[in-house]
Amino acid sequence: MSTEITPFRIDIPQRQLDDLRARLDGARWPAPLPGDDWDTGVPVNWLRELVDYWRTEYDWRVVESVLNSYPQFTTEIDEQRIHFLHIRSAEPEAVPLLMTHGWPGSIVEFLDVIGPLTDPGAHGGNPNDAFHLVIPSLPGFGFSGPVTDSGWTTERIARTWDELMRRLGYDRYGVQGGDIGAAVSPEVGRVAPDRVIGVHVNGGPGPMPQLPLSEQELAELTGMERDRVQRIEAFMNEEFGYIAVQSTRPQALAYGLVDSPVGQLAWIMDKFREWTHPRNVLPDKILDRDRLLNNVMIYWLTETAGSAAYVGYAQEQPWGAVQQNSGVPTGAIIFAHDVGIRRYAETENTITHWVELDRGGHFAAMEEPQLLTDDIREFFRTVRSDRAGA
Repeated sequence: MSTEITPFRIDIPQRQLDDLRARLDGARWPAPLPGDDWDTGVPVNWLRELVDYWRTEYDWRVVESVLNSYPQFTTEIDEQRIHFLHIRSAEPEAVPLLMTHGWPGSIVEFLDVIGPLTDPGAHGGNPNDAFHLVIPSLPGFGFSGPVTDSGWTTERIARTWDELMRRLGYDRYGVQGGDIGAAVSPEVGRVAPDRVIGVHVNGGPGPMPQLPLSEQELAELTGMERDRVQRIEAFMNEEFGYIAVQSTRPQALAYGLVDSPVGQLAWIMDKFREWTHPRNVLPDKILDRDRLLNNVMIYWLTETAGSAAYVGYAQEQPWGAVQQNSGVPTGAIIFAHDVGIRRYAETENTITHWVELDRGGHFAAMEEPQLLTDDIREFFRTVRSDRAGA
């Protein structure tokens, strides 16, 4: 197996963009269901407006240029191509930090935090808080897709990430992530506790409480904790369908999403509406339409809807399995949408930093980049002295 690291540049052929435009122009639209509201999925009228913007105003070449302004590379690890951004800070004491996205996210989630984290002095921060950033695309996602075999558990991804950091010459480093990244990041600490100086997640690390809770356990919770348990229960009852489909029939789903850009857009926008905060505000009023479409384009142009679903929700390990505590200092920022509960997180993680906010949603790096940046800086100040050899 080659360990070579190869420079990479995104260069989408114009014929792919022309094909996208033709598919959008000729899209077949379903009749609106009664009410045409979010209770039955993405409303037809709202999506038509977003697709019209996609057809007539959105410019992929803009974000392609932005991404290409950052050093990008590919390498093969465990017989899988891994694509990643690697942005080194000019600050001599910068700490290496590996950031992992989730589903339905991508590397574009992190565009607003790259500058502040690598060059804090230029963004109103302290240069002593600088990081070297490594931002990989998860196996099967985007330019790391598709996958060539099965078994991409969070542990296997974590071992792959540790090997990536080793190839880049980082002996000691931190990890950060949300969604799938919040599961992978603590796992990196478990597979390489002697190399990871700290784990930071948004949303909270696992595990989640095993439902239903007994009356005794419920009585021991705070009011805020009971609210989060209720929201977890509501998610399992009302929103779990996408996980059921993606974890059992990702290939069947892929036919529709890879062939129809409107289908791909709707599948992802459903989650951006449910998981941005506040929920009753349309996602394109919380996030810029271009940012929403940039993320969708990563899935569309790479045709990785199926492999991303396969990796993200077809894990070969049971949900709720007890994990060993790595002993690595772990910090978490819990935004308003999130359901992390410290007492459960502490059963598997050494929590040294826990912040709860009354604003912000699931896509923290996109929705609240400044708050996330500030919290990452604050947490890693407590472990920077452990970076000897980085």
